[in-house]
Amino acid sequence: MRTDYFNDAEAPAANSLKVAVSAFVQDAEGRILMIHRTDNNKYSIPGGGMEVGETVADAVVREVAEETGILVRPIALLGVFSNPRHVVAYDDGEVRQEFSICFKAEPVGGRLRKSSESKAVCWVASDELATLDIHPSIRERIQRGLQPSEEPYFT
Repeated sequence: MRTDYFNDAEAPAANSLKVAVSAFVQDAEGRILMIHRTDNNKYSIPGGGMEVGETVADAVVREVAEETGILVRPIALLGVFSNPRHVVAYDDGEVRQEFSICFKAEPVGGRLRKSSESKAVCWVASDELATLDIHPSIRERIQRGLQPSEEPYFT
């Protein structure tokens, strides 16, 4: 299990940093690919940790496929999210500072399916986002993905 702390003075101090990737994926109708996470019970865009031997683009493709069943092609860098006031505490004592490289990606195949990390996978219209329990850091990525921009965001 994991506990997310965001702008919380009572949060434990970070003791690790890991490269993570995430993907803002929209279908032809503009709906956003979302998962309902098993570890914190929140809705999120797909993503996860980069593995040794992969590029960040490879990691995005793998993570989206693993969590959702959807095959994607990264098309643009949305941003680098590295807020030291967002830490994630795990049951094993690790407290990780947020560090995620987020890409815009387009679906190129596959079919929606759940995984051990996602108890639900769905395409969500932007006007339905307010009804979902989404962590503020993920909501920020979605908002930035919905805004037209030529430049990647970074903190």
